[in-house]
Amino acid sequence: MDILNLLRQKRECKHTKVSQQEDFAYCPDCGELIENRWYIARCKCCGIKVKAIYKGGKVISQEKFCHNCGGQNFEPEQVSNINCIDINYAVLVKTVVTQETEETTQSWFEMPTGNTTKLLTQT
Repeated sequence: MDILNLLRQKRECKHTKVSQQEDFAYCPDCGELIENRWYIARCKCCGIKVKAIYKGGKVISQEKFCHNCGGQNFEPEQVSNINCIDINYAVLVKTVVTQETEETTQSWFEMPTGNTTKLLTQT
């Protein structure tokens, strides 16, 4: 029983229930804020679009060589708006948005000689 619980805890959420149509959405499984980013891969030599895949945390080309010029170097390009032509070449990467919060502590300080109070702020 303990081994099953240990295996369940190490699973990472894939955010499969987050809609592809939204730019930002909360995952209903884990509650994280997810940003959908679309990428295509382009040949560095001739600039033609090739089919992209997401592997090892990087956007890479599915093919090893460019079918137009034979080049081996590809560069990922982020697409802001996906259209029906680029959908065949694009890959969707769901990234977790980390929100930095600033903590502020406030306290009131009363002057011993008068009735005035001051607000002290510490960040």
